[in-house]
Amino acid sequence: MPCAAPVSLPDRRLSEPESATYWGQDRTALRTCEARRAAAVSGGANVQ
Repeated sequence: MPCAAPVSLPDRRLSEPESATYWGQDRTALRTCEARRAAAVSGGANVQ
């Protein structure tokens, strides 16, 4: 399963709360993706 794409930003200046919200969504998606990747890597480490 591929990682989620970054949040699509509107073509206008963002407010501070919007910036924080979009940044938080992207960071959460990256953490989730890294957790899945790490689980896949460690799951295959025991295969001989």
